[in-house]
Amino acid sequence: MTITATAPRAAAYRGKLRWWTELPLIAVIYGLYSGARLLVRGDVDDAVEHGADILHVEQLTHLDPERWFNRLFTDHAFLGVPADFAYASLHYVVTPAILVWLWRRRPTHYRMARTWLMISTLIGLVGFTVVPTAPPRLINHGFIDTMAQYGSYGWWGTDASAPRGMGHLTNQYAAMPSLHVGWSLWCGIMLWRYGRNRVVRTLGVLYPLVTACVVMGTANHYLFDAAAGVATMGLGYVLAKPALRATDRLLARVTKALGRTPRAAEESVSASAVVAAHVTKGEAGDGVEGLSASGLTATVPAAAGAGGPVPQPRTVSVPRRADGSTGPDGADSAGSEAPRPAGEHAGQGRMS
Repeated sequence: MTITATAPRAAAYRGKLRWWTELPLIAVIYGLYSGARLLVRGDVDDAVEHGADILHVEQLTHLDPERWFNRLFTDHAFLGVPADFAYASLHYVVTPAILVWLWRRRPTHYRMARTWLMISTLIGLVGFTVVPTAPPRLINHGFIDTMAQYGSYGWWGTDASAPRGMGHLTNQYAAMPSLHVGWSLWCGIMLWRYGRNRVVRTLGVLYPLVTACVVMGTANHYLFDAAAGVATMGLGYVLAKPALRATDRLLARVTKALGRTPRAAEESVSASAVVAAHVTKGEAGDGVEGLSASGLTATVPAAAGAGGPVPQPRTVSVPRRADGSTGPDGADSAGSEAPRPAGEHAGQGRMS
């Protein structure tokens, strides 16, 4: 018996998504986010007042660990310097790396994850616009800017994590919500859900926790900023699926109007599974006439205009038994009975 089966390759799940379309899309969204972030700096006095109000509420509720973390980082350079490097770099390195990893290794989840991240980022931009907030290091309440204190160790200046001489390209009054924490939470969830070993999942747990400590210890965010970053990601997750459905409906209408094959039809063809079974029993000359049966075949018909090759089937051979049969318990696979004995007792039971 020969069984031929095809499982859809990872690339089939990507449908029409291609890196040369995804990369510009992400670049454009991030460019719009960065540009708008600079344009909505808001009034400095309002931003300082908002920051002082947040700190006051935290002190009233005894939820103000940022001062303790800041003192810890400023008193111990072996903690403060790595924290500054982490704040200035990981936010811009780990997140794109996770996106690429999902694209390559978990394509079935990439589109949802990417949409979740992008919507959350845009929600964060709304927060910067509505509530411009000065970070702890800029409200003159006894916080020390560790980025300035340890600036000689790295490439950053006194303007947040921006490289020296490029402080005018960053908005220092965009502390609420903390997308450092929000993005790190997204990365952690991706590693936890789709990682396949304990090391990756452990990193998924540690990364957002460490990031939260870093943003408070470097005096760049309050605890409430970190909590707002978590809430932003939660809202983005809730809106991601409806946004995808709305986008698919819009694309289906556009492609239908243009007379092209809708994306859903092409993806169903690309991800189709083909299962075939070929059964051969008996051999000529052994008293049983050779029989060949081929018909257990299920295929998904290709839609008109669908592109992309269907993956080639993989063949697994099932060896014959010693008696030459391929079916269970010595019976042949076609379900025929064994030949009856000839003679005067043919068709009669043996008598004892």
